[in-house]
Amino acid sequence: MNPVYYQILHVFALLVLTAQTFGAFANPLPENRRQTLVITGIASLLVLVSGFGMVSKLYGNHFQAWMVVKMVCWLAFSALAGIAYRRPALRGTLALVGFGALLLALVMVYAKPQF
Repeated sequence: MNPVYYQILHVFALLVLTAQTFGAFANPLPENRRQTLVITGIASLLVLVSGFGMVSKLYGNHFQAWMVVKMVCWLAFSALAGIAYRRPALRGTLALVGFGALLLALVMVYAKPQF
């Protein structure tokens, strides 16, 4: 498959994941929990699959350090919606963690630092 399709799926799923996660921060009502967790789970899975698809097509499955940092950011960000429902008092802190994870992932994509 063309890597452009993986990129489009990756960015779209990341937008959905981000919107739903910050929606959970804004409104952590228990009746919204199931739908939000289902959507963020599916979006997170699509981010992971499309990311590995791009690594396969663009880098021949040769992992670099910046890719590992991005996976850690993905893992941290994927957990935030669930944590927001369990600990609503920490929403402000979790939002900062989310912004930090997103910023670090973007820096890794565009700077591609060599460690």
